[in-house]
Amino acid sequence: MAKANGKTRTGTIAALDIGSSKVCCVIARTEGGSPRIAGLGHVVAKGVRSGAITGMDDAEASILAAVNAAEKMAGETIAKVIVNCSAGAPVSETIAVEVAIAGHEVNDTDIRRVLDQGRQPRTNGHADRDLIHSIPVGFAIDGSRGIRDPRGMFGDRLGASMHTVTAASSALRNLSTVVQRCHLDIEDMVVSPYASGLSTLVEDEMDLGVTLIDMGGGTTSLAVFFDGAVVHTDVAPIGGNHVTSDIARGLSTPLNEAERLKTLHGCATSGAIDERELIDVPLVGEERRGAPNHVPKSFLNQIIQPRLEETFEVVRARLESSGFDKLVGRRVVLTGGASQLQGVRELAGIILDKQVRLGRPLRISGLPEAASNPAFATSTGLVAYAVAGPTDAARHGHAPLMRPPSSGLFGRIGSWLKENF
Repeated sequence: MAKANGKTRTGTIAALDIGSSKVCCVIARTEGGSPRIAGLGHVVAKGVRSGAITGMDDAEASILAAVNAAEKMAGETIAKVIVNCSAGAPVSETIAVEVAIAGHEVNDTDIRRVLDQGRQPRTNGHADRDLIHSIPVGFAIDGSRGIRDPRGMFGDRLGASMHTVTAASSALRNLSTVVQRCHLDIEDMVVSPYASGLSTLVEDEMDLGVTLIDMGGGTTSLAVFFDGAVVHTDVAPIGGNHVTSDIARGLSTPLNEAERLKTLHGCATSGAIDERELIDVPLVGEERRGAPNHVPKSFLNQIIQPRLEETFEVVRARLESSGFDKLVGRRVVLTGGASQLQGVRELAGIILDKQVRLGRPLRISGLPEAASNPAFATSTGLVAYAVAGPTDAARHGHAPLMRPPSSGLFGRIGSWLKENF
């Protein structure tokens, strides 16, 4: 995850994962280029549904609680955060851009010019969408493609294939507003499955091709990595909370009890032994000391399995429609809190017809044991994104782009000076 020029970000990094089931704040410090956890706070999310803000006051209270817990553990106050995004129906698209270089040797200025072309908002005529990412996935010189780093080469035209991700402006504005109400500035915004991939995938997987599936509470998102770059992302509004709701309705039990039953006894598939095992299911409106209500464990699993099958069928359909299904082969990494349910990995392998492993945070140290699980993939991935920093995207397409040049007179003068001196 180091930058191409050998430099990495130092100091304190703060990441804020605003999910449908939990809000998590991670404060990390870099030690020798590697991030180490200094503070961690997470609370049950309120005012958030399917990644979108549905209640400003409740979401603000959740964020403040998570941030305060992380600050107390780290012993310092943060002013800016890197935030995830899964709201606003993110749309992924690959575009081609090109600039003239008049036959001279390609340099950093030329690369910056072509990347700036890719950063221009392309929203397919929809003015109500904003650009989240513009990531180069390959370069071309005079039509010759497959170039990772064109610097030092000669040609007349320099091109780049850019993976862009846009989302609804209103959803992003609501997300930004609630964070700012907590007296925090947003340093950067990262689409959730991209962050999760940076946390859980190994370099070989990114190079050879892999599909990362992040199973959250309100959404299930996917990111396709190939040749070291993220080439496609998608978010489906279905997640672990839908399984909990199905259990609550099917067993006439409160939502908190449905979540407990799912966690303790739930399984994505049902076996013969489940018919004989009984579980105690409290009914809605009845006190716990009332008459016991026993149901076979198989009944619980028969509620869980159809919803998870639907989830993976949605993922399969979206992956096939993207055109990247065959490109990345049969490798899938599952992560996110909902992926920890027993039997999910096996069910995913059957429906997707792929090899599946469970992804845990890899690129950050100092995580408490309770947080070293797939539920914290996005929050730790945000830290990994920040550590990579503005990088030479020609070599590290999986890392964030160089920041856009500042607007205004002084910003343009500064950019001109950097390019020419």
